[in-house]
Amino acid sequence: MSFLFRNLSLLDPNWEEARGGYEVLVEGDTIKEVSATPINSPSAQVVDCGKRTLLPGLIDCHVHTHHSEVYVNRLEAVPLTLMMARSAGRLKRMLDRGFTTVRDAGGADWGTKTAVESGLIPGPRMFISCRSIGPTGGHNDRNRRTDIGPPCLCCNGMVFIRCIADGPDAVRKAAREQMRQGADQVKLMVSGGVASPYDPLESIQFTIEEITAAVEEAHAFGRYVLTHAYTPEAITRAVKCGVRTIEHGNLVDAPTAKLMAEKGVYMIPNLVTYDAMKRRAKELGMPDSMLEKNDEVLKYGFAELEHCRSAGVKMAYGSDLLGALEDEQTGEFRIRGEVMPAIDVIRSATLIGAEVVRQEGKLGTIQPGAHADMILVDGDPLRDLGLFQDGGPNLSVIMKAGTFHKNTL
Repeated sequence: MSFLFRNLSLLDPNWEEARGGYEVLVEGDTIKEVSATPINSPSAQVVDCGKRTLLPGLIDCHVHTHHSEVYVNRLEAVPLTLMMARSAGRLKRMLDRGFTTVRDAGGADWGTKTAVESGLIPGPRMFISCRSIGPTGGHNDRNRRTDIGPPCLCCNGMVFIRCIADGPDAVRKAAREQMRQGADQVKLMVSGGVASPYDPLESIQFTIEEITAAVEEAHAFGRYVLTHAYTPEAITRAVKCGVRTIEHGNLVDAPTAKLMAEKGVYMIPNLVTYDAMKRRAKELGMPDSMLEKNDEVLKYGFAELEHCRSAGVKMAYGSDLLGALEDEQTGEFRIRGEVMPAIDVIRSATLIGAEVVRQEGKLGTIQPGAHADMILVDGDPLRDLGLFQDGGPNLSVIMKAGTFHKNTL
């Protein structure tokens, strides 16, 4: 099928503003032509956009499609069949919000990705990490203190989404296993976290040798390492070991941000998740000890954005919302928009996200040869980032790979 989009305001994130008078031709799953003059394509179905804003499909670089509980330990009571059923709904709702691509930062496996790619369930393009890897007693370790260790990975949802490894050889093997299982990137936990029972936020997890082992294996396989990290010490260790992206990073300081910029390391802040957990997580089962850690990282969110902007660190869009908090996925636009220009926030969810998943020129842009992943917004998002709302009420069109997921025109 061919579609010719006309009568639109085109917002390619490579520009500073939206431009009228453009037309966009889609053939199959690819953008064939973008022109400021009329396009002649007699066989194409014309889509009159009514002067709405056409921009690339959104990219969320930090989601957890399988984490259907805010208090992750509740997944102990969730069999894999139920976990996958819940995930199917979560994936569809991400696409409903205009996210045509997501990077799962731990949990989703090749089966989930294949189900989407083969059309069994609707959802975004997926870049998966499979099981995240962490050390004993760290952010990944949610075993009870009365347990002798985790059961087999097929027993319940909580065990399926995480892996515990100690020592360079064990980390190396765990990284290799995730890539054997189809991981597009390898996820490591290198500092304390909020939603974990035993580790202080300031704890540094994994040694230099352990992180380096995973980085070496990922590079050898043509992949890369992303790391959960909050403190300057943990971030610095990970960056010096060669990781490619830092997730969360709330406590980053100016010198650490400068180091990240020098090494070309991306930051993926997730400010909306801490804001949402502050307001809603207690009623959804999160213990007070975790909520106290959440309050600590919440204080540093805007400072993180400023340190990274000043140093020139590229920041991608990430939400990291667990369980019922998923309906705030687009809230990151609102939060970042308080301190950043709207075009920079949009770039974080398009151009920069495409760089993170290594799809420059294919995703996050509207240009010939790119994937036909596009959304049509009822209004100008440069003037109102609130147009990105849960459920996509202001999105008239959501197209993924040249096929309409939604079309209300």
